Amino acid sequence: MFRLILLLLALPGLALAQTQPLPQVSAGTLVRLTDFPSEQVPPRHIEVWTPSGFPPGQRFEVLYMHDGQMLFDAETTWNGQEWRVDEVASALMAEGQVRPFMVVGIWNAGAQRHNEYFPQAPFETLPEPTQRQFLALERHPGQPLFGGPLHSDAYLRFLLEELAPHIEGHFPAKPGAENRYLMGSSMGGLISWYGLLRHPEAFAGAAALSTHWPGIMTADNPAPAALRAYIAQRLPLLTGQKLYFDYGDQTLDALYPPLQAQVDPLFANYPKGLWTSRFFPGAAHTESDWAERLDQPLRFLFGTQ
Repeated sequence: MFRLILLLLALPGLALAQTQPLPQVSAGTLVRLTDFPSEQVPPRHIEVWTPSGFPPGQRFEVLYMHDGQMLFDAETTWNGQEWRVDEVASALMAEGQVRPFMVVGIWNAGAQRHNEYFPQAPFETLPEPTQRQFLALERHPGQPLFGGPLHSDAYLRFLLEELAPHIEGHFPAKPGAENRYLMGSSMGGLISWYGLLRHPEAFAGAAALSTHWPGIMTADNPAPAALRAYIAQRLPLLTGQKLYFDYGDQTLDALYPPLQAQVDPLFANYPKGLWTSRFFPGAAHTESDWAERLDQPLRFLFGTQ
């Protein structure tokens, strides 16, 4: 039995009204796929950003980013903050610091965000009574933390079987696993590394910023140990993929330094240069803070040196 102590999670991407205007970008071109359909998960908007300044026919590696409604324009986000993806990525490409890539921002599912982003296979290793207790947790009175059963595996199938083929067939995307990357923060950090380890045959790397290692906010929480056990089990399946982690120490990020310190030793035998874990003292759990250091994971995944 565990006891709920806090469920005030930062939510970097609460789903907004479907009438939200298209974000404005200062560089590159942004296209919205409205209510993109799926047989795996609820439909949602997809924001597809392509850099400018490249010759006709140029094809790009693809970065799939979670909480896609928070990436490009603070005027359209719920908290007035953004990742500044278009500005940061364009500057790095113009300086030749990274290989050309495009970004696919996948909107989260609002009330089902936790269901889609919490790693399903580690969850299913927990005893069934513990699973039921997790699913019964409330964020606030009358507001469930989970919007139903976990379906992060279905979310990844949506990405791989429905979204990626569409992107590679209708946009200037280089096809294949060697050209696909994942990135997210908080719960989006969990689904990023989980997607890579769940489907190592399908991705070339992942970046997890301010990874929400607690998963839920309880005393006597078994989730972090289950997540670590899954990483240890699946890490030998990787064959040269890149993994980036980072964390701060303010607001919700204050929880992460000791938990990340328990994760990092799992990579002791992973090839140097293919993984990193970076600490940003004073950084908080906000889009503005992730934007300030966005160049770091982008250089790590796509760097030319």
